[in-house]
Amino acid sequence: MTAQLFSDPTMFEQLHVGPLKTHIAAYAKWLSAQGYARGTAREHLKLISHLSQWCEQHQFTGDDLCEQQLGPFLQQRQDQSRAPRSNMTILTRFLEVLREVGMLPAATIASEQRNGQDWVHHYTHYLVHERGLASATVTSYLPIVRRFLNTEFGTEAIDLEALTARDASRFLLTHTPSVSPKRAKLIVSALRSFLRFLYQRGVLATNLALSLPAVADWRLSSLPKFITPDEVERLLQSCDQTHPTGRRDYAILLLLARLGLRAGEVVAMTLEDLDWTTGELTVRGKGGRRDRLPIPLEVGQALATYLRHGRPSCQTRRVFIRMKAPRQGFTDHKAISTLVHRALTRAGLDPALKGAHLLRHSLATHMLRGGASLAEIGDLLRHQSPMTTEIYAKVDQTALAALAHPWIGEDE
Repeated sequence: MTAQLFSDPTMFEQLHVGPLKTHIAAYAKWLSAQGYARGTAREHLKLISHLSQWCEQHQFTGDDLCEQQLGPFLQQRQDQSRAPRSNMTILTRFLEVLREVGMLPAATIASEQRNGQDWVHHYTHYLVHERGLASATVTSYLPIVRRFLNTEFGTEAIDLEALTARDASRFLLTHTPSVSPKRAKLIVSALRSFLRFLYQRGVLATNLALSLPAVADWRLSSLPKFITPDEVERLLQSCDQTHPTGRRDYAILLLLARLGLRAGEVVAMTLEDLDWTTGELTVRGKGGRRDRLPIPLEVGQALATYLRHGRPSCQTRRVFIRMKAPRQGFTDHKAISTLVHRALTRAGLDPALKGAHLLRHSLATHMLRGGASLAEIGDLLRHQSPMTTEIYAKVDQTALAALAHPWIGEDE
């Protein structure tokens, strides 16, 4: 594979220098399978080659390599003005791929020099296997935890034992003022969860989770944001269904608009969740719930078209895949909200809420105005408590008008 990427024999030989030379071919094969462009794959392999030469100079073996060594290597490249910000992502992914195929030993949590990727891996295992959280929740928490670690340590060695309540508070003060109360609550929940995990593992002597403040977000304090049925159709028609990306986006928007799925539920959807025999979809919801919903004809046709003529060839079982390399599922729910935001821009719509939840609110509002009961809306949206659905009563202006008292100055 590397010989196909580098026709120059001299360049090909330079790639195979140092303790990582035996791993170059495996990574080149992975890059090709993930759909990386030829030029991008060449740049990745050149970076790996430079890392291999650096390891040889510092007498590191391939098995010794971990994220801990990447910082000094990148610092040297930065001193030479050769270190784009994306290099850490490329190298971290390289190590992850080698571990997955068994060419590098798995990172251990007992290591004296712990690094962020190790802790995120074990934290993920904790959330899934010990806490039993839904995949949608896990994919929401992980980017926040990674951002926290990157904010506190950057490319330096991770020293979790040095974390203080001040560090956590500073992170919240930086990242919550510009987001909605709901998003702020998610950031606080994720950070509390991670700090509680570190305390339970004995890394932190004090439970710093107790120091984080609550976010003021009173129930029923706001009105649901929504768009009209005509605007929903404009949004759907903004997708170019002659292009694979447009077919994917159209299928996603239909799931949000017709079934009221949450962004995280769309991200977590796998091929096994689609039962074409019964015409049903398994939704991986909050709290580990599994709900089965009928697939409307329109939604089924869009999904089938995307799977047959839009979904790229890849190894992951996720239904919706990134169109750019690496060919994998979306990282978290924010990608779906970004997709909705772009569709709104294409359709010339500018609602107050521009995330994926806009379509869930719109579906509930349209059902209520069409005569559906709150119980029926709660069933479709899979609310665990009727109290969650009560907010939509605030947009039923006809019913609310009957409760309003006449204005005392009306006859004057």
